[in-house]
Amino acid sequence: MKRITDIPKPPKRPADAHKGTAGLVLVVAGSRGMAGAAALTGNAALRGGAGLVKIATPDVALDTVAALTPCCTTAPLPDDGASVKPTAAGRILELAAGHHVLAIGPGLGQTLSVKSVVRAVLVGIQIPVVLDADALNVLAPDAAEALHKARVPLVVTPHPGEAARLLGTSARDVQTDRQGAAMRLVGLGTVAVLKGARTVVCDGQRIYVNETGNPGMATAGSGDVLTGLLAAVMASGMEPFGAAVLAVWAHGRAGDLAAERMGVLGLTALDILACLPEVLRLQ
Repeated sequence: MKRITDIPKPPKRPADAHKGTAGLVLVVAGSRGMAGAAALTGNAALRGGAGLVKIATPDVALDTVAALTPCCTTAPLPDDGASVKPTAAGRILELAAGHHVLAIGPGLGQTLSVKSVVRAVLVGIQIPVVLDADALNVLAPDAAEALHKARVPLVVTPHPGEAARLLGTSARDVQTDRQGAAMRLVGLGTVAVLKGARTVVCDGQRIYVNETGNPGMATAGSGDVLTGLLAAVMASGMEPFGAAVLAVWAHGRAGDLAAERMGVLGLTALDILACLPEVLRLQ
């Protein structure tokens, strides 16, 4: 396994770039009571450099999501009053056809309908996918069977608890051997991002252990920001492993900048989000 320490630089935009060439990201996220997860993911994709971001969310949450993301467009998905119905899968695949990367999972919920939607999307999707949060939770414990049906690059981004469910083990075991767990997670996708202190990125041949970040980032929504950022970097044209390394590093560095300015206690995902452009400029 080759150990990676260099952080790749984001691609430069050509002088004649327009929003349609800067990266088009589709975010599928949110449910009643979890509109913030969708909004953080979409806003992070914009802060990460995407030219256009569309958030597809259950109709019940759409007005709230739209109000929180004035620079994103939104699309309603059929819902049951709280989360998506199984018929949402077809609509998601229609929307994905016009985008470069799909980010799916934050705040979707863990109902049987969500599971049906995620599985159907994986079968039909034709663009790279970042899977996070509930998109991973609903696939456990038969994640391998569902994920292996996809024919596109997949980046899975679990925290230790989600990783444990995917691997059929305990969070303690995951934390005891984080690099080993990340290597096992690669069997579920193209790239694994095992989140937490010293996030591990692995693609089966290369491994990167992140050194940015701080305890203040243990806050609701931090992972949603990483998901949106990673999707944007991939949409810019970077290959999945390099995109994941850059996104993980930049996410942690943004958290460090936020902590330097306001302290660790009380740090929120919005503070991390606000620091992303400065971090990417420094790159």
